[in-house]
Amino acid sequence: MSAHSPEHPGLGTPTGPHPLDNPALGSLTGPHAHFAERRGRVLRYPADVSPWLALPDAPDAVDWADLAVLVGPGGEAPLAGFTGQTPDGWEVTFSLEGVQLVDDGLAVAPDAEALRLGPADVPEMLDLVERTRPGPFLPRTVELGTYLGIRRNGALIAMAGERLHPPGWTEISAVCTDPGFRGEGLATRLILAVAHGIRERGETPFLHTAAGNTSAIRLYESLGFRLRRTTRFMATRVPERLGDEVVGAR
Repeated sequence: MSAHSPEHPGLGTPTGPHPLDNPALGSLTGPHAHFAERRGRVLRYPADVSPWLALPDAPDAVDWADLAVLVGPGGEAPLAGFTGQTPDGWEVTFSLEGVQLVDDGLAVAPDAEALRLGPADVPEMLDLVERTRPGPFLPRTVELGTYLGIRRNGALIAMAGERLHPPGWTEISAVCTDPGFRGEGLATRLILAVAHGIRERGETPFLHTAAGNTSAIRLYESLGFRLRRTTRFMATRVPERLGDEVVGAR
């Protein structure tokens, strides 16, 4: 067992759930609180930063009404790690079984070729994401944490960075490589370099991937990640008919 991972990672503590059980909530009430748009107990990132919303662990009818106000009638609410049931009349528009993996002995290391990416690099980052589809990446996602990239002949060909940030943990995300440069181990190098920065802060890296992406899971496990839990990524649509009714919920 790595010194950088919890002794019982699949369990909550005696005083409450594990921070990775609801990572968006932990982020938006913790290190990412300055991003939080809130109504009642429901929080979200700005729409150009991250799509994720955060419900409390046991949402009630008022929470769903607050979510509807935040998103707006007919809008979609992406939820990370939510395994409960949506209210009657709320359409589930997307559902993907996923896995959550945590650092259990990564051989982290900085990378001399990796460059820190910032706002000026966002057009190229968005272009790389469009071509490789690693998951949600928006115009201000780069503000969530450290993003590192590798360039060849001036062009951005690979990147990885930080996304969700529950207390004590940082998610590695947006890992992608231009198809013309795959097979060179660039993604592995960037994962280990981003993880090095996370460890330097005294935090623990974690990441998510689709449960069906067995090749990625094998790669991550070979690097020193281990499976912590299964999870779900989903989106639900706010019914149009609830729009007027929920405005006065508070």
